[in-house]
Amino acid sequence: MASTVSAYKEKMKELSLLSLICSCFHTQPHPNTIYQYGDMEVKQLDKRASGQSFEVILKSPSDLSPESPVLSSPPKKRDLSLEELQKRLEAAEERRKSQEAQVLKQLAEKREHEREVLHKALEENNNFSRLAEEKLNYKMELSKEIREAHLAALRERLREKVSARGSHQTNPTLTSIISDMKSMPQLVSYHR
Repeated sequence: MASTVSAYKEKMKELSLLSLICSCFHTQPHPNTIYQYGDMEVKQLDKRASGQSFEVILKSPSDLSPESPVLSSPPKKRDLSLEELQKRLEAAEERRKSQEAQVLKQLAEKREHEREVLHKALEENNNFSRLAEEKLNYKMELSKEIREAHLAALRERLREKVSARGSHQTNPTLTSIISDMKSMPQLVSYHR
């Protein structure tokens, strides 16, 4: 096969030189000119101002001369000794153990990564819950303070009205409202 390739390379070099020489002597070659070089044929397809085109046809290996080596059967294996077989078996066992260890290592790394991802997700969830609870507690405290301030302002206005009217006349309904407000619980109901 190597001789065929080298012969092909040489023929291609000769072909380019030959085509140059032929183009000088024969400006209009026959349209289907076929050149034969040993185990290949060269057929000129087209000649233009931009260049020439050729078809190179290689003969099949069965058409080659019997001088080339025949590759009909693979070379026979030599008989292996018991020691060589034992060495090969040990090497195969080592490769198997190595591959098994590598697979186990990859699985362990994958499990560790899954644990880390799960731990991170739980931590983020806990942080979110804690922040939401703190925010809710803050809003409830703020709401309680606003309610207490509003009730204190209402009480103050009622006292002012009572004290302004108190010197003139006392309204029994107004005094009962004031006493009810004083006895109101200061607790705020929380909804969770």
